Amino acid sequence: MASVLEDPTLERHFKGHKDTVTCADFNPNRKQLASGSADKTLMIWNLASKARAFRYAGHQEAVTGVQFSPSGTLVASCSKDRTVRLWTPTMKGESTVFKAHTAAVRSVAFSPDGLRLVTASDDKSVKVWSVHRQSFIHSLNQHNNWVRCARFSPDGRIIASCGDDRAVRLWDASTKACINCFTDYGASSTFVDFNSSGTCIATSGADSSLKIWDLRTNKLLQHYQVHSAGINSFSFHPSNNYLISGSSDGTVKILDLLEGRLLYTLHGHKAAVMTVVFSRVGDAFASGGADSQVLLWRTNFDRRAYRDVLQQHSQRSSPDPAPHLSDIHPRVPHLHHPQPSSIQIGPTLADTRSTDPHVMELGHPVYNSKLYNSMPHLATAKASAGMHHSNSFPARQSSRVETCTGGESWGCSSAGNQAGAGGAGRGRREEEETAPRHPLEALSSHPSSLESTLHHIVQQLDVLTQTVSVLEERLTLTEDKVKECLHNQTQILKDMQASGERRRAASDGTDSSSIHSS
Repeated sequence: MASVLEDPTLERHFKGHKDTVTCADFNPNRKQLASGSADKTLMIWNLASKARAFRYAGHQEAVTGVQFSPSGTLVASCSKDRTVRLWTPTMKGESTVFKAHTAAVRSVAFSPDGLRLVTASDDKSVKVWSVHRQSFIHSLNQHNNWVRCARFSPDGRIIASCGDDRAVRLWDASTKACINCFTDYGASSTFVDFNSSGTCIATSGADSSLKIWDLRTNKLLQHYQVHSAGINSFSFHPSNNYLISGSSDGTVKILDLLEGRLLYTLHGHKAAVMTVVFSRVGDAFASGGADSQVLLWRTNFDRRAYRDVLQQHSQRSSPDPAPHLSDIHPRVPHLHHPQPSSIQIGPTLADTRSTDPHVMELGHPVYNSKLYNSMPHLATAKASAGMHHSNSFPARQSSRVETCTGGESWGCSSAGNQAGAGGAGRGRREEEETAPRHPLEALSSHPSSLESTLHHIVQQLDVLTQTVSVLEERLTLTEDKVKECLHNQTQILKDMQASGERRRAASDGTDSSSIHSS
């Protein structure tokens, strides 16, 4: 099959999650991609090549939803642990916890002004939160089964929600009234979202159907049945001309909404596709799935004028069939002979840019700058330790995980770091054989190696700083326990003394009464 410049291309893949990738979102600044996983972690991928990735640990169960704030300075996540967290996407890894749901939280989304959050939960409610006050505002409670997804309209005046009761509800965000309800579903509604103009909503179902509704007329505009299994997620292109969907059938579909037809089928994932999302400007999109991968795709098909794209497609060796009504509601028979319904893009596409990025594992607390600045006598030791540690690793590394986690307190194991780096090295021996083996060789061989070595030293300083912070925390806990033990012992002594005094008083009273009687 011939290929044209307008076909989507796989640009990068990100490997770091240890379980199904359930959700993803782009930072509006176009520099980061966030993803959540059933491995209970949130990851922030920096889209610049060779940049570090951050893994945030804090949720106790699978992360089910993630979204950047409109300003890009906050990330909201939700989880099956019934909580919602607000993160700052930096090395500090700090988060604020919101608690009000009584069951798993399935989705989280910011309002357009970034001042509110809306969440959907298995407790059959939709809840609205204040970001500034970090508090719960009110609930929307007319669903009678699990609520899978909730989203604000682009103007923030309407909230759309859907769930296992097979209903899609529209709510007035100010009066909290349910203003409309669509119930034309034969199975659970899995996802809902507005187009960029706010005139339409799309809804997907576990029955593999995808429907687009006009909110001005409350009528069904289009009905697609292009997947062979349930649709887990979809995303409108900012131009409203295209829509991507991810399904449990393992494919990503790209729909042409103007022509009302299936445009592309992508086969990059090896298992169910759980999430898809366009970037804010539509030049890229990401997909995540049960294969634990996050794939970054370059859109391409929106670069040229729409009419030029159609003309280019007509010249392909395997052109798409002419548009017909088979994929648009109501479905009717047509006289076309069976033909491929879309351009198939297979899994043999090459990842054109990146190796696996460095991954920093972060939690709370992580990096204490005040502690570091207040201990200047450690700076020399930290720098020498960092240089010594870097001598045991190749100066060029394609993957490394810094392990800084451990229950309620966070600890760092140098042995664990060496094991992680060794495992990554075994997977890339050919690459490491060509790399310099000593930082001094790296300094003399190429300027980029100097930058890599400096980054490595800074990273080791961060690890040592985190270790000091953990030791300080553990020392504080030990002091608290010692104080508690001393307090308990003092209280026991006091109780014993009081008991002895009572016995002596009782004994004196008995003696005096016996003398009086005699």
